[in-house]
Amino acid sequence: MPKKTAAANRKKFLADLKASLVDMKAKLLAEIDSELKAEREGNKDEGMDTYDLASEERDREINFILSDRERVKSKQIDDALERMEEGSYGVCESCGLEIAEERLDAMPFTRLCRDCQQDQEREAKSQRRFEDERNTYRKIGSTDADEENI
Repeated sequence: MPKKTAAANRKKFLADLKASLVDMKAKLLAEIDSELKAEREGNKDEGMDTYDLASEERDREINFILSDRERVKSKQIDDALERMEEGSYGVCESCGLEIAEERLDAMPFTRLCRDCQQDQEREAKSQRRFEDERNTYRKIGSTDADEENI
């Protein structure tokens, strides 16, 4: 009987999380829409001096970066909702075990359990360290060769 209760609790947790993701997506889309309207209204360059135009251009660049992040977040939400529909949400894509509810609650887009995420980060850090060492070696080697040619 405890297995049915655990399964029912998990099902309710996932349903609540789905509602939260749908709400998050709606808020994100409303925010993007609001920013687009503000930008259209703010595109009136009349009476602006060079500094105002430069400042506005910088603001546009910042908004572009933010909207890029918003697009990524929107894609992550869509992917999570799609995995929910398929029934694969909440299952680690690396080891196949269920992802802890606490982790899903904190990071609803995650595809990996905590242990697999840590392994992946360790591997990426190791790879970066290897590439940094290789690049340092190349720089040292090219400097020595350059000095010989002088």
